[in-house]
Amino acid sequence: MQATFEIVGKFETQSDCHKLLYAPLSLPLKYREHVCYKIEYTGDAAALKQFVSTVLLDPISQELHEGGAPVWKDAQFVLEYGMKGGALDLEKETILNYFRTLKDPAFHIDKLTLRKRIYVFGQGADPAPFVRDVVNPAIHTHEVLKAA
Repeated sequence: MQATFEIVGKFETQSDCHKLLYAPLSLPLKYREHVCYKIEYTGDAAALKQFVSTVLLDPISQELHEGGAPVWKDAQFVLEYGMKGGALDLEKETILNYFRTLKDPAFHIDKLTLRKRIYVFGQGADPAPFVRDVVNPAIHTHEVLKAA
């Protein structure tokens, strides 16, 4: 089975895209960035959700969204990227190491994939400069998604 969880900051707002790019844009674009956890697992789905809610989520400042569909439907596009299979992902390894210490968790993580999602807002937004400046092809894989 597979589950996808996206962690969204409750108090975060859209930021200026110029923070992400090396060259200035001619458009006043905004963005939001979140982390998606894609988990292939066997066992109890409720126990997995409890693990994610306890270990990966700060319930005071964050919200958990399940299912993998983009959260912000009004974004022009979503740039989703993450580490290639052979690249060292310290957050992923820390999560898996913590999971291995649990006694009888009622589920097993078969595969964990962490992906960043950058939602870009504003008419005329083009994904090309974001892919060029955010994605490092030596260590990242990426995909451009339609938000709606």
